[in-house]
This record gives sequence, C-alpha cells and structure tokens, in this order.
Amino acid sequence: MPDLTTPSHSLSSLLIGLPVLAVHGPTSVAVHGLTLDSRQAAPGTVFFALRGATVDGHQFVGKAVELGASAVVVEELPAELNPATTYVQVADSAETMARVAAAFYGHPSRQLKLVGVTGTNGKTTCATVLHKLFRELGYHVGLLSTVQNQIDEEVIPATHTTPDAIRLNALLSRMLQAGCTHVFMEVSSHAVVQHRVTGLHFTGGVFTNITHDHLDYHGTFDNYLKAKKGFFDALPKSAFALTNADDKRGPVMLQNVAGRRETYSLRGPATFRARLIENAVHGLHLELDGREAQFRLIGVFNAYNLLAVYGAAVLLGEDPTEVLTVLSGLTSAPGRFEPVVSARTRVTGIVDYAHTPDALENVLQTIADIRQPSQQIITVVGCGGNRDGAKRPIMANLACQGSSRVVLTSDNPRFEDPNDILTQMQAGVKPQDLGKVLTIADRREAIKTACALAGPGDIVLVAGKGHESYQEIKGVKTDFDDKRVLLEMFELLGK
Repeated sequence: MPDLTTPSHSLSSLLIGLPVLAVHGPTSVAVHGLTLDSRQAAPGTVFFALRGATVDGHQFVGKAVELGASAVVVEELPAELNPATTYVQVADSAETMARVAAAFYGHPSRQLKLVGVTGTNGKTTCATVLHKLFRELGYHVGLLSTVQNQIDEEVIPATHTTPDAIRLNALLSRMLQAGCTHVFMEVSSHAVVQHRVTGLHFTGGVFTNITHDHLDYHGTFDNYLKAKKGFFDALPKSAFALTNADDKRGPVMLQNVAGRRETYSLRGPATFRARLIENAVHGLHLELDGREAQFRLIGVFNAYNLLAVYGAAVLLGEDPTEVLTVLSGLTSAPGRFEPVVSARTRVTGIVDYAHTPDALENVLQTIADIRQPSQQIITVVGCGGNRDGAKRPIMANLACQGSSRVVLTSDNPRFEDPNDILTQMQAGVKPQDLGKVLTIADRREAIKTACALAGPGDIVLVAGKGHESYQEIKGVKTDFDDKRVLLEMFELLGK
C-alpha cells in the first residue's frame, strides 16, 4: 500500500526530463506511492510493469488497474485502456522506474556521500568495514549489503544484494532523515543491468576483483564484466573510482571514467600501496603507505579489502593515521572467515560465504598459510541450485587440492535435485582424490560428519552459505545457520 505520509507529487513532475514514448490519460494525477507489485496497487499509486527473467509484469497490468492504480508505466500498451487510468509508454520500464523513484523521494543520494562497492568477492566485507569505520569516526552512517541494511545500529533485513530502485530510494531517504551523512552499499552486477542503481548520485565507486560468477544470469563472462564496468562508466565527474590494480581487469574499470581514477595494490605502483609483513591466526600485519599496523582480519584477500577501505576513506577526506588507528580494531562482516572454536579439543570451525572458485581458493589458501603442520583441513562445500553449473566441478577440485578431507553437500539447491548438483561436483574430483571425498546431501549430516572426522586442533571449513540463516529447497526456506549447526555438533560430539 502507498505510504500516505509521503508528500504527494503530480505524475507530470515525476516524468520531467524522461524519454516517454506516449501518454494516454491525464498526467495531473496525484501520486502517493510507487510499486512494481500489482497486489500493492491502489488509488494514488503508479504501477511499473517490468520484464523479469521469469515473469513479465505486463501480464499484471490489468490487476493493477482493477485495484485502482492511478497510472501504469509499460513498454507495451494493453489492447484495452481504462479511461480512469493514465498509461505511460516507455522504452524501458526498469530505467524509468529508477529515475521516477529517485525523483519521488527527492533525490536523497544527492545529499549523501554514497559509495558503491562492486566486484565478485569482497563487496560485503568492504561495505561493512567502511560502515563500522565511519561509525567509529563519529558519523551517522547507512549500510546496504547482502547481510543486512543498517541505519547506524538499526538493522533492516536484506532480501537482495541491492534492493529494487523503489525500496533503495526509500531506504536512502530514510537514512537521510535519520541524519546519515555517508552510505556504503554493495552494487551487484544484476543491479546495474536491471537499473536498480540508475539515477543515483555516487560520491565514489570501489572495485574489488572479478572472477567466474553469475554466468547463469549474464550468459558470458564478457557480459558480466560489462555489467561491472557499467557502474563505473555511469559515475559522475565529481566522483572517485578506486580499483584493484592487481586484478588484471582492474584497470579496465577505469576506462571511460569521467571522475578521479585511483588505484590500490599489494604488488606494484598505485595510489594506495600496502606490503604484507605477516599473515597469522591472530590477524594481519601490514605496512600501508609507509605506516605499519596490525589488523584483526586474516588472509591476503582481507589485506586487499582493508586497502580498499583505507583508500576509500582517505578519498572521502579522512585523516590517514586516524583511519589506520580505527581500522586496526575492526572485525569483518558476519559469515566472512568467521571462526568458531570448540572448548574441549580446540577444533576450529570456520564459516565462510565462499561460493565461487576464487573465493574458495582464497579461503583455503588463507587457512593453509596460518595452520600448523599437524592440523588437518576438513572442508564442507556445496554449490547452489539454479545457478552457474560450470563452477561446480571446479569448486570440488579446489576443495580437494586444499583439504585433507572433503565432504560434498547441498548448499541452497533451490529447484534443482541436490543429487544432480553433487554429481556435477563429483566430476571435478580427480581419481587420486576419491579416497578423501565423502558425499552427503543432507547439509546438517555433512557438517556433523566433518566434525566427527576432526581430531584435536584440526580445522573444519564450512563454505558457501556464510551469514545465511536458511536453506532453500524446492522454493521453501527453512532455518539453517552453519555457525549454529557447527556449535551444536561440537557439543553433540563432545568436541
């Protein structure tokens, strides 16, 4: 239902400057709310018919009109027009919705220092650590991430990496009203292609890295790369673009950027440079732009994340020394290399969101770097259903390369048969590794088995779901938290 506390706009004022193909009906109608869900249509609302990957919103135009929508935005006009409804025909409903939503909520992004973080891995950690950092620096700060959305300490559950354009602008407006000056958000490739961030004014953009992911949606790696680059191409001249110079496609992101082009690196010349002094179980020791500091985060991949956060903060005008001082005490995002240690046998469980080959390889390499020679690494890993299948055998092979024992299991099978997914993963297990691999479709049993296999001091990595508190099977989400299950199994098995 529309929020009647929102100031009213005329439809004509929301369409100013937008490329409209045709209008049937008056544009003087008052607008109190926007929706892409026909069930929420009502008098005073504008319904946007979006063409999705599986559902075409145009088939619900009639429902929206029946419920009294004052206007509908479509790419294709219906055969019959209701004289009580205004029909706005455009070339792209999603792009129009994003620009109308920004105008409806008073362009909140223009009054905020909005920084977007994009890349395959590291988005959540960078956005979350930036949020924590600027909170510690004394600012009121918003966060838009895979794990959760936050206004300072108030948590708002997240359903997508990047919300739809209506909800996104509503959240930004709410953050502005709450006194936020800075907002840090993950920008997914889907969000760019689907125009969820179109019409937003970004102060800066950060690129972490790009690897094999989301090809089920984008079709080709080139399309995936173009989606990421599209975010940087759209940055205004006043913005900064900060990219990972050590990723071979990092410099590509800076091509055609209108604003400031900045880089960070652990290996070569860059605007912001760091040198890894120590990577240990207690954290990282880095020399960063000539200053040494200890950090609580672990792993080379987190050295890059910290460097990106440091660079973004300095580009936002913060004092480098103060930034390093605060950063040294911060922790990562939930479900990102999150340790769980058993009280009795000191078995260490690590929960990590690694669901791509690159992320899994990074996590296993990090564990290898900090483990003692006597410690076994036992990895529990699966792959999501209805997603890119090409990475499944690769993930299984990487798990075998980096682990003493491997338990292949379900992740979120969604509408796929878990056994089909596991068969594809098993194809990546080399003959010499067959003896170290178990396949257990039930994720709880898989984690239990891995814990049972662990001896005193061993390390159990549970990869793939991280912060998620559910498992999705045949469209139904049931409670499932890897961290909680690990703790339960430690207790059950007397670990």
